[in-house]
Amino acid sequence: MKSELSRLAFDLASQNGFEKVTINDLAEAGGVSRSTFLRYFRTKEDAVLYAIDAQITELVNALLARPADESDWTALRHALDTVIEPYRRDPASALAMTRLVQNSPALYARMLEKQHSWWPALTEALADRNNSLRPVPLPLVVKATTALVCLNIALDHWTASDGELDLEGLLNEAFATLGGV
Repeated sequence: MKSELSRLAFDLASQNGFEKVTINDLAEAGGVSRSTFLRYFRTKEDAVLYAIDAQITELVNALLARPADESDWTALRHALDTVIEPYRRDPASALAMTRLVQNSPALYARMLEKQHSWWPALTEALADRNNSLRPVPLPLVVKATTALVCLNIALDHWTASDGELDLEGLLNEAFATLGGV
């Protein structure tokens, strides 16, 4: 049900503009009451961005699965392949979603908020790879958060190119720019 409501939220927001769609519109389109909709999603932003929530678990698992002898930076770069996989699999849908988010201040702010909440989990996973003591050393925090910034910059360039540029290449270039952070 949650996935279906999320898809409906994306479709309605794409068709009508995110700001014009209300929670009541989303509930009605999903054939549920407003209160039922709100049991699934706190906000309409959360409904549209639902797919992003699962990405942190996949990202952390991918990072922890990287070879132990791999540098942190290389491991982070390859772990991010799990995040860009939907862009490879269905570039048209991914481009539509990215544009919708980038063109809506409320959605963009919520997406950044969600990513910000990823920092601790990603940092902890990086620390686990390094058998680091807690609190997590500052360099590991910087690496984990910088990796997410590189992702966002690559996505911005990919979207600006209408999906014509190679997203993986852009992400590689962003990581290479910083060297071995």
